[in-house]
Amino acid sequence: MVEISADLKPVAQPILSKPYRRFALGLLLLIYTLNFLDRQIVSILAEPIKQELKLSDGQLGLMTGLSFALFYTVLGIPIARLADKGRRNWIISGALALWSLFTFGCGLSRTFVQLLIMRVGVGVGEAGCSPSAHSLISDYAPKEERASALAIYAMGIPLGSLAGMALGGVIADAYGWRAAFMLVGGPGVILAGVAALALKETRTGTAQALQTTPQTETPTLGEVMGALRRKPGFWWISLAAGMVSLVGYGHLYFLGSFFVRAHGAELAPLASAVGRLTGVTLGPKGFLGTSLGLIIGVFGGLGSFFGGKLTDHFAKRDARAYALLPAAATVLAGPLLILAFLTPSAAVAMVLLPIPILLGAVWYGPVFACVQGLTPPAMRATAAAILLFVVNLIGLGMGPPFTGAISDLFAKAGHYGSVEGLRISMIVTALMGVLAIGFFVLAARTLRQEMES
Repeated sequence: MVEISADLKPVAQPILSKPYRRFALGLLLLIYTLNFLDRQIVSILAEPIKQELKLSDGQLGLMTGLSFALFYTVLGIPIARLADKGRRNWIISGALALWSLFTFGCGLSRTFVQLLIMRVGVGVGEAGCSPSAHSLISDYAPKEERASALAIYAMGIPLGSLAGMALGGVIADAYGWRAAFMLVGGPGVILAGVAALALKETRTGTAQALQTTPQTETPTLGEVMGALRRKPGFWWISLAAGMVSLVGYGHLYFLGSFFVRAHGAELAPLASAVGRLTGVTLGPKGFLGTSLGLIIGVFGGLGSFFGGKLTDHFAKRDARAYALLPAAATVLAGPLLILAFLTPSAAVAMVLLPIPILLGAVWYGPVFACVQGLTPPAMRATAAAILLFVVNLIGLGMGPPFTGAISDLFAKAGHYGSVEGLRISMIVTALMGVLAIGFFVLAARTLRQEMES
């Protein structure tokens, strides 16, 4: 049996220059941005896909959430086992090429089943990215900067969402939803080659780049699970992140549909008014996608960045900051989010959304860094994959289907229609944040002891 201790050193200690570390983090951020661009573009294309393929909200939720998440989460752990042993740069490169090709294939789909299969393929490819990247970044960054580094990487979530919604809306207006998938899928194949050559694997570098230490046997999955079972804070913070993700994904994949249904008549006049002020003329889909993309991308990116910075500052004194900071952000975000769905004005809703979007992204850096700090280097990729398994199975796997099912249920009940059914569903989904707050508080009770053990 392999003896695992909290002070276990990586197989190789990198001596990498600060400029290279910044370059590598920037490249990984770009890759993760493409990851979420290819994942999230379907949200702004949901309504034209639904109309052409004659889908229900439940089918949309299945296509955008469960089908993707099932393979993404299940394959994440075995791929992470490879990442704990092998070349993480090659795994990231291969994953990027695979999900980009399947994104392109979405544009060729003619039926719901074909599109479902393509989205499964995107999930299969994306399963190889984040566990490997988390492990690599944790080797690149000093411990006291880890939350900030992982938060910068996590900025790919809002930035990719911005690009997906903005590009998806503009391209769909001009050429249709199929062209949008094909045009965003291509660049990833090229970037995959760059990643394979430019990212340094710190375990296998040259003598000039690395100070090598004796090879340490990689712990088995059973040993990793045994170590994590002794750390309840890991499981509570994973569940908390899963519930925050349920709210985020449940809203994200239906946000475009909500504005089209609840505020559709206002979109063209708003687009015209903004066009007169800016000189940029966009159709309703392009305006909606660009507006929501900017809100999610800019404010989500700020939330992720400052969440990491604040955590690095406060966690030096108290490790409970890894859980209490995102808990506080979730408390503040909920009421504003619900108010945005209740207002009868599209313009007011768009003004209300930025703050809860910012607060909803605060958890990325704290949670990702907490998990890396709770585990020794030899099991970090696997621990990250287990975290993402929980987060995405709950958030991505259950969030969109939950929101879609509640919407269908209320749309068919009594006097509720498609518009009010979706509005009620978005509010019910927002209330799930209460569970996340409770889980974060439970995690905080033991984090100080577990981070030191």
